Amino acid sequence: MHVPSRLRAPWPLVVAVLAAVAPAAAAEPAQPNILVILADDLGYSDLGCYGGEIRTPHLDRLAAGGLRFTQCYNSSRCCPSRASLLTGLYPHQAGIGRFVGGGGQLPGYRGRLNDDCATLAEVLGPAGYAAFACGKWHVGEPGPVARGFDGFYGFVHGYGLDSWNPRMLVRLPKSAVARPPASTGFFATEALTDQAIDFLATARAADQPWLLYLAYQTPHFPLQAPPELTARYATEYARGWDVLRGERLARMQRLGLVPADLALPPREQIDSPAVASRLGSLTADGRNPAWDSLDPRRQADLAQRMAVYAAMVESMDANIGRLVTSLETAGELDRTLILFLSDNGACAEWEPFGFDLDPADYRDRAPGHGVDGSTPGKPNVLHEGAALAAMGGPEATTLFSYGSGWANLSNTPLALYKHLAHEGGIRTPLIAHWPAVITDPGGIRPHLAHLMDVMATCVEIAAAPYPPPKKPRSPPLEGRSLLPALRGDPAEPRTLVFEHEHNAAIRRGDWKLVGRGVIAGRDLRRPPRWQLYHLATDPAEQHDRAAERPDLVAALAVAFEAEARRTLILPAP
Repeated sequence: MHVPSRLRAPWPLVVAVLAAVAPAAAAEPAQPNILVILADDLGYSDLGCYGGEIRTPHLDRLAAGGLRFTQCYNSSRCCPSRASLLTGLYPHQAGIGRFVGGGGQLPGYRGRLNDDCATLAEVLGPAGYAAFACGKWHVGEPGPVARGFDGFYGFVHGYGLDSWNPRMLVRLPKSAVARPPASTGFFATEALTDQAIDFLATARAADQPWLLYLAYQTPHFPLQAPPELTARYATEYARGWDVLRGERLARMQRLGLVPADLALPPREQIDSPAVASRLGSLTADGRNPAWDSLDPRRQADLAQRMAVYAAMVESMDANIGRLVTSLETAGELDRTLILFLSDNGACAEWEPFGFDLDPADYRDRAPGHGVDGSTPGKPNVLHEGAALAAMGGPEATTLFSYGSGWANLSNTPLALYKHLAHEGGIRTPLIAHWPAVITDPGGIRPHLAHLMDVMATCVEIAAAPYPPPKKPRSPPLEGRSLLPALRGDPAEPRTLVFEHEHNAAIRRGDWKLVGRGVIAGRDLRRPPRWQLYHLATDPAEQHDRAAERPDLVAALAVAFEAEARRTLILPAP
């Protein structure tokens, strides 16, 4: 399959020049358009504008004309983060404290969005907005149309998607007709963008302001990308994760995203002690192995995995470029708030060398159904020869992830990964672009933010009533409007709490209390397994201060428990 020309033609841009030229500020437009783009399993430093070596010129352009946030958070995993973004609440308050499905009895763990909380579409629809969603839903039934969206194209169930298989996507409502695949062939990232552009045309024809929630499947496993894009990265990743982690950190320091004196942390721990034990001498300290310690055949397999991952991100960026070009052509870019985030940190599942799935397990899914936990996986396949060259393409012999070694690179310089409450699990890039409001394009915002702030922002800028008329019992919003930060107002004090699968944290000011397995059912474990970090000086969480500050540990632990009970983290199953 060839790469369509529209994926090979980035906007003409020089990021430094665009960052230096500030557009004149104007009054905030009445009911601006709102575009929320959510990536899936993207690491904190993968984008070029966050220090990564992956080519992302279109997102870089949005950052140069907008803002980058350095302390924005998510909810550690796909469906809790989506629940939080869609409702403006902590995920437990929305009913998805852990994962979709299961039908638990505890209010924080129902396994679907509860009936009282309101979605972005249920809030903005009554305020006159056309509301559309594309991509990954993953917050249970009822689906997106029943929760206020006028149109949807994507997959309602499951967390993974074969991007070469059109059968896995569905158009809703059922009476609607999906756009046929492009003549160049089907690829999910491109198809989602095609439909998103069609949705915007529908809103323009009706002369309505619009909300578009575009939740790409990229770069969640299985990793897949047009082979021509993948080939451009093969040499880059053959240099290995050790060299590239150092280069990323240096770029992040030059960009002002991390302290200039921050040292590169050691390679991160492998998340599974059993896997670390099986690898033996490759990881005597339980950490991801040194790149130079690996056999050349293993290096070739791993380099190709990461090359496909990078190409998948570049493909998403190119499609975001197509979408923004549509806004420019329609004269809508200046009056559209664009927010780009990731649902969690990089995915380390389930070992340094990744895992593989059989493509046959994906072929006969019902429309709108992705892959879930019922799909069996193989620990790892070592690809060689033709199988190596085919990785990630439509003729690949397996569907695969990239493993914890590359996830450690994707999260540079943060600790640990998706699922966990350390920074590598919960910190997300956030790019905000809105020329009508932002007066310092290219700026960096250190404000504490969370993806649940999206709802509060939409309510304020759209002048939408909250709670909406049909959801009078919606809980008060936990998120805060991002509008003051977009304007450059000073940051206000804030406390945030996190919990997923008994891993928990509380962030108050520059201090963070965090632990793995600190919750046992209805209560905190006794004694709790807490670590304490001062993130202003130690964003990589390398220096545990708990022994030095037992008073602060105790105070934050009390505060966490109170917030955990208020926000339905406790009691926990």
